[in-house]
Amino acid sequence: MRYVALATDYDGTLATNGRVDARTLEALDRAAAAGRKLVLVTGRELDDLARVFDRLDRFDQVVAENGALLYRPSTSSRRPLAPAPSREFVAELRRRGVTPLSQGHAIVSTWEPHETTVLEVIRDLGLELQVIFNKGAVMVLPPGINKASGLRAALAELSLSPHNVVAIGDAENDHALLEMAELSVAVANAIPLLREAADVTTAGDRGAGVVEVIDALLEHDLAHVKLRKDERWLVLGTRSDGEPVRVPTAGVSVLVTGSSGGGKSTLTTSLLEQLITAGYQCCVLDPEGDHAELTRAIALGNADRAPETAEVLTALDRPDSSVVVNLLGVALEDRPQFCAALLARLQELRARTGRPHWIFLDEAHHLLPAAWQPANHVLAEALTSIVCVTVHPESVAPGVLQRMNVVATVGDHAEDSLAAFWRAAGATETLSSDIRRESGEALVWLREAREVLVMRPRAPAELRRRHKRKYAFGELGPDRSFWFRGPNNQLNLRAQNLTLFMQIADGVDDETWLHHLRNRDYSRWLADCVKDSELATAAAAIESESFAADAAQSRARLRAAIEEHYTLPADSAETSR
Repeated sequence: MRYVALATDYDGTLATNGRVDARTLEALDRAAAAGRKLVLVTGRELDDLARVFDRLDRFDQVVAENGALLYRPSTSSRRPLAPAPSREFVAELRRRGVTPLSQGHAIVSTWEPHETTVLEVIRDLGLELQVIFNKGAVMVLPPGINKASGLRAALAELSLSPHNVVAIGDAENDHALLEMAELSVAVANAIPLLREAADVTTAGDRGAGVVEVIDALLEHDLAHVKLRKDERWLVLGTRSDGEPVRVPTAGVSVLVTGSSGGGKSTLTTSLLEQLITAGYQCCVLDPEGDHAELTRAIALGNADRAPETAEVLTALDRPDSSVVVNLLGVALEDRPQFCAALLARLQELRARTGRPHWIFLDEAHHLLPAAWQPANHVLAEALTSIVCVTVHPESVAPGVLQRMNVVATVGDHAEDSLAAFWRAAGATETLSSDIRRESGEALVWLREAREVLVMRPRAPAELRRRHKRKYAFGELGPDRSFWFRGPNNQLNLRAQNLTLFMQIADGVDDETWLHHLRNRDYSRWLADCVKDSELATAAAAIESESFAADAAQSRARLRAAIEEHYTLPADSAETSR
């Protein structure tokens, strides 16, 4: 369930001439019975609203006074969201003959043509107030108070995200409300500017339009509606003509695949950055600690401690909190079972709240392996809004691959990666001979359109930021650490980061150093485990150059290359922090 909450205006939307008809009330009851939360958002004062509408108990929250007052019908509790107007302001309006004039907790209301007098009084008294218009009504409120701010407070009490809200309105003061919600609806009788800005306009007026929306919401969760705002789309990259390659911010399953060092992390980080910046909640299952320093995300677990499902769910309680689940502390053979258990709980959470909005499964071949039979059962219910990242699509459970409707392949062998996906997923697609791409470009297959596009992936804002500290000072798992063993396996020295790698390198004997150098172990580790293709290329050059036989010189050259990319400490103090 994507749209968990319905937020509706009252006059001109839910109500006709101040009254709500029986058919509209019945539709509200059906929505509530189906588990949707209902929020009434109105410019009316609460007591006035209660006099004309005696069924406020149908709503989970009521935002009154155009965002200045929050009312919970189940407890009859009122929470002011703005300060009361000054007595001097109200008295001066009365003295200047502004009538009718009403005052709520924070709102002061009148009608046109008194807006000129209202503005003059605000100016003369030097007050910081805003004037909001609504089909002839003139409302005065503190700055920053509107229907969007009121809805935000209501959603916070319900632990819901604006990205799971459908909002419906008809007038000028509904612009902020509709702008905030994930999906915006204007009823047929709405003012032209609101209809133009909304994602969809109903066929019916007022209550009939609300019924129309509720029927579609309960039938198919409004999945057919294409959101219009740019921020409701994820940009994968750009085509040669400058056009963006986009996917919706919900309802798709994305596979990112390609060889090590080919750019999977770049594309994945870009998607995460876009989603988190836009306020979508992400949950990242991170088997190798690659995302431990993701900006604005809570990191749980480390190499010494496995995360617990309960703490993941607790961290996800806040709609604006994204979570990285570090699985380094979970044994490799136990990760599929951990993933299955957590995904089951995340599906339950989504059914109640619509969150987390996106789930990322890095190294998906470890979490949902092809040979692991329960993998298909894990995704028995179509789990969408998911990104799976893997080097080996053929090693991922076929049932998972068959649910992927967007596939992005990166790296020098992107064509081979796409073909490997098609084979593993049982697809009969073949790549057209007309497809041409340049170095650095990726392929994107869109299942529904049966189309392959060439694009240049969108770079994240801070391409290296999340790698630097982890690889210089962090804790790579045993399967990704570098092991100095020597020509006869007489050593067993583990370097779990670049700092330790260089410290051990300086201490091992020349024979051991040169053994790994000649086997090209250093460049392979940097490419496959540190995932730094640029540094791996530099290491490969050192391995192949003529002076590589000189242990001291090759050590110095590799250290210089590492230090050019990462700031290593002068001593080992940083390593132990």
